[in-house]
Amino acid sequence: VDPGLLSVIDINRDGILQLGEIRIGTDMIVLATPEIGGLPFVVSGLVAAGALAAALSTADGLLLTISNALSHDLYFKVVDPKASNSRRVTISKMLLLVVALSAAGVAAQKPADIVFLVSAAFSIAASALFPALVLGVFWKRANATGVVLGMASGLLLTVYYMVRNEAWLRGVFGISSPVSLWFGIQPISAGVFGVGLGFAVTVLGSLLSRPGGTRSDDFVDRIRHPT
Repeated sequence: VDPGLLSVIDINRDGILQLGEIRIGTDMIVLATPEIGGLPFVVSGLVAAGALAAALSTADGLLLTISNALSHDLYFKVVDPKASNSRRVTISKMLLLVVALSAAGVAAQKPADIVFLVSAAFSIAASALFPALVLGVFWKRANATGVVLGMASGLLLTVYYMVRNEAWLRGVFGISSPVSLWFGIQPISAGVFGVGLGFAVTVLGSLLSRPGGTRSDDFVDRIRHPT
């Protein structure tokens, strides 16, 4: 039995099981709630099936997005621009398998609470993508140089803040310096700083570099006013 779901510890070593010596995980409580309420066992099965379906549907969408982004934006655009469609599909499926196995390996290690991992993923995604998406669509002066610099700076700042202040990340990287929270913001919300820096760096980098051509302006207009 997974100790995170159910554990029994004889704290006073008297050989007698007491209520205070039983630890039940929150996931177990959710599954057991229908039976505690006197409902048939099949209801617990439906609850478990619903949770599994929600998790799989979300995971499938994310896996497809990641694998397609890597195969198209990285492999096709950078590594092999002349790759055939069949080869691109094969690479995408291989990358999907690699990403899925990597995610399963990380999840099996249980490095942190699932709530932190999910929220941290949103913070990291927001810090890297939100400024680029907003300025790329609503500000014509934005260019590739500014966007890349903004994405990199926002991502690095968010990761740095998490590594510096989150307990299990500090242990992984061997950081012993005192925790230093900025404005009392917890590491799980580090994307707040990354988004702000990303906007600033994207604007500054775009203004200091050459503007995009008319082709990029036309592309932005098509995004703003789809026909």
